[in-house]
Amino acid sequence: MRILVTGATGQLGSELNSLLLSGKSPLGNLPDCYRNSESVFLSHSQFDITSNDSVSSFFKKEHFDLVINCAAYTNVDKCEKEEALSIKSNGIGPWLLAQAVEKQHGKFVQVSTDYVFPGTCEIPRSEDDAICPVSAYGRSKYVGEVLTLNACKSSFVVRTAWLYGCHGHNFVRTIIKIAKEKGKLAVVSDQFGNPTNAADVAYEILLIAATNNYGIYHCTNEGTASWYDFAKEIVENQGIECECEAISSVEYKRRFPGSASRPHFSALENRRLKETIGNRMRPWKEALKDFLSNTSSIDA
Repeated sequence: MRILVTGATGQLGSELNSLLLSGKSPLGNLPDCYRNSESVFLSHSQFDITSNDSVSSFFKKEHFDLVINCAAYTNVDKCEKEEALSIKSNGIGPWLLAQAVEKQHGKFVQVSTDYVFPGTCEIPRSEDDAICPVSAYGRSKYVGEVLTLNACKSSFVVRTAWLYGCHGHNFVRTIIKIAKEKGKLAVVSDQFGNPTNAADVAYEILLIAATNNYGIYHCTNEGTASWYDFAKEIVENQGIECECEAISSVEYKRRFPGSASRPHFSALENRRLKETIGNRMRPWKEALKDFLSNTSSIDA
C-alpha cells in the first residue's frame, strides 16, 4: 500500500507519521495491510493542495492507494476575516485532492470538525444530524465535506474536535504556557465539547481507512467538558499554581471582540465507529493524562 499524508507537520499529520512508523499505539496495533506500506508525508510548503496545477502535476507522477488530508486553515478567528481563503484551503483543496484520488481509484480521508454543527442542542451530535455552522471556519469545513463526498466515491469524512497533540499549537500547550507565565487563567465555561488526543484519532483513521465502509464518522475521546473543565484538568495534572476564572462566552466576546462565534454545545457521538470497526476512543481524562505524562511533548 502506498499512502500520502498532507498537512504532515500538523498535530494529526505528525501522529500519523509516528503511528505508521511504529505500527502500534496505546489503543492497539495497526491492521496487517499497513505492515509493508510506503508512506509519503508532505507539508504545505512542499505541496499546495489549493493549486489545481500543483495537484494535477503531482498526481500525474505519483500514485497512491490512500490519501489522508490533514492540511487545513484552522485559525477559527482569522477565518472570520479571511473566509474566502478558508474556503479555498478547507473546501477547494480537499476537492482537488479527492478528484485526483478518484481518478487513481484510491481511498480518500478528509478530516473535518465539530464546528459544522450549530451547537444549539445539548445532546452529542451523531453523523446524520443536521448541519448548520455558525462560523466561517465551520462553513469552510462543511464545503470540504460535501465536495469530497461528491468527488470521490471511496471517501471518508472524519469529524473530530478540540484536538491536541505533540506538535503544533493547541489548547493544552497554550494553557500550560499562560498558567506558568502568569499564574492566572480566564477560560470560557459555557461552551462544551470533547477534548481529543490526536494520537487516538490517528489510530482510528487508519482502522477506518482499512475498510470499505465509506462515509462520515465522528471520532473524539469520550465524555463532554467545557473549556474551563479542560483547562482545570490540565493545570491540576501538571501541579501548576494557577488561579482559574470561569467566564461566559459573552464576557469572552467583550474582552476579545474580534473572536469568532463558537458552538455552545458541539460534543460528538462516535456512533458509526460503534457500528463498524468499534469505538476504541478513550475517555478524555484518561487520554489527556497519558499525553501529559510525556513531559517532552508539552514543553511550552
